[in-house]
Amino acid sequence: MLDLFILETCPYCRKVMNYLDEKGIKYNKIDISDKVAEEALIQLGGKRQVPFLVDKDRNIQMYESDDIIEYLKTIV
Repeated sequence: MLDLFILETCPYCRKVMNYLDEKGIKYNKIDISDKVAEEALIQLGGKRQVPFLVDKDRNIQMYESDDIIEYLKTIV
């Protein structure tokens, strides 16, 4: 399962979420406006930047919406 750290107001996050929704890819949306989620993001990725994708099945973590979408194209 994919985890996507986001902020609802972030246009780059929206871009990735729209792609996931259009392709019917299931994912867990984790909004970092929640302090616990924000701390989890920083612990995983090292910085407070969204979107941040975590693919536990493939041991992949990445920032940057365009990079995330390119990665998603390889797993669909």
